[in-house]
Amino acid sequence: MKKNLRKRLLKKRDDIQPGEKKRKEAAIRKRLYASADFKRAKSILFYASFRSEADTTACILHAMKLNKNVLLPRVKRKKRELRIFRINDISGLESGYMGIHEPKINKIYEKDIDDVDIVIVPGAGFDIKGNRLGYGEGYYDKLLSRSKKNTGTIALAFEEQIAEKIPAEPHDIKVDIIITDKRLIKCK
Repeated sequence: MKKNLRKRLLKKRDDIQPGEKKRKEAAIRKRLYASADFKRAKSILFYASFRSEADTTACILHAMKLNKNVLLPRVKRKKRELRIFRINDISGLESGYMGIHEPKINKIYEKDIDDVDIVIVPGAGFDIKGNRLGYGEGYYDKLLSRSKKNTGTIALAFEEQIAEKIPAEPHDIKVDIIITDKRLIKCK
C-alpha cells in the first residue's frame, strides 16, 4: 500500500511544470520564513533537495544570511543512519548517497540531533495529521527518535503531496508542521 501511494504522490510531484514549480517554491519559502518556528530557530537541519523535491537551496542561503546555524545530513550507509554536519557555505558539498549533495566529513562540524532546533524533513507525501511517507529507508525516523528534547519538524511540500491518509506504523515519527504552496498545516 505504501509503495503504490509513494509512486502516485511522486508522479504528481514530478508532473508539476517548471514554471509552476518555481511559483510554488516561492510561496513555500515565504510561508517558511514567516513562520514563528523558523524565526525562533537558531539551528536548522535542512535536507539538500534532489529530483523534484521543493528546492531547499534558497532556504539554506537565506538561513545563513540570517546567521542561523545551518546543518545538512550525511548518510552513513553501513549503519543506515544520518550524521549531521554544520555547513558554512554550499560550495563545499559533495555528491553522496543517491547523488544527493552532502557535507564532507569534518568532526569539528559534526553535531547531534539535540543541537538542532528545527528539522526540515523531506518526504514523498504527508497527511494533515503529520504522518509522513518517506522514501522507504527510515533515515529520518531513526534520526528523530534519538532526540531527547523533542526537536521540532517542518515538512516542505507541494499541495499535490498532501494525501487524505498516510499509513503509519508505531516507529514512524510525525511532523509538527507542513508548509505547502497554499497553506501552513499545524499537525500537533
